[in-house]
Amino acid sequence: MSRPEPEVSLGDATDPDAVFSALEIAIRRRLPGRLQGDRRGLRIGSGSDPEEIVRYRPGEDDVRRIDWNVTARSAGEPHVWRPLAEHELETWVLVDATPSMDFGTVRLEKRHVAAGVVAAVALLTQGAGNRVGTAHLTSAGLRWSAPLPSRAAAHRSLRQRQGTGEPVPEAMTLDRALAQFGARHPRPGLRVIVTDFVEPDGQAARPFAWETALRRIGAVHETLVVEIVDPRELELPDVGAVTFTDPETGRTQEIFTSDRRLRRKYAEVTAAHRAATAAAVRAARCGHVLLRTDRDWVRDLARFVHGAPLVHRGPERGAPR
Repeated sequence: MSRPEPEVSLGDATDPDAVFSALEIAIRRRLPGRLQGDRRGLRIGSGSDPEEIVRYRPGEDDVRRIDWNVTARSAGEPHVWRPLAEHELETWVLVDATPSMDFGTVRLEKRHVAAGVVAAVALLTQGAGNRVGTAHLTSAGLRWSAPLPSRAAAHRSLRQRQGTGEPVPEAMTLDRALAQFGARHPRPGLRVIVTDFVEPDGQAARPFAWETALRRIGAVHETLVVEIVDPRELELPDVGAVTFTDPETGRTQEIFTSDRRLRRKYAEVTAAHRAATAAAVRAARCGHVLLRTDRDWVRDLARFVHGAPLVHRGPERGAPR
């Protein structure tokens, strides 16, 4: 008989230490073997794995690395293999902490799930020398937190409270945040973007303003986009007249939700936006997982990671920088 997994609750009243313990157990049980493992380096240098064969340079190359098979096929001209450097994994997570993330109609708000995702990513990438840093998109711009060892970064994420309650100024939209996020730490590594893709301009169709910046990040780094939604963002409930407030702009509008045609149109528009967003992320060659506040987000994240490891060799050779 299998043991029941501890519930991973991320509400404000929850003890962060208890949340961390439950999250770590849940990830270990659902992703056995994913917390450890070898990772190949990203550049030529000191290491042990062969990367390329070059002509031997007397006085510069190590004779112990002569590849005798290639040398024999080259009419006796010595060739050596250069190793692939082994480096620690550098992970940076961009967390959307704009007012729209302070929304939730079930047990969790989107910001709670976002904090849990950062902690989960930190646990999934823990290893000797690996570190995780974060950048929060807030009303004051990007707020950076220095990289910490994986477990410490997970604890920090669960203890931080990132809600802002204020509209984001026009100067710091998601596309601008992604541009800064991608430019600040150019060394190839893992990049994770956690957002709901709710922006002040309400753009619902491609091309999105953030696509170019995301493509640049995806060309250099292994990149995962985690999209977080609430069920009431996907379809309107039939509850009569309701006054809605746009969390990004503060504008209000009264909507009669009992109008069947309105609810159908709303569902169609939101579904189209989800599809367009997914297509844009795929075009940027990034991983994409959709998490909901009314579902077991740990299970959904685990299913994605089972099929698409968070860490691989890195960007393809010749990718634009």
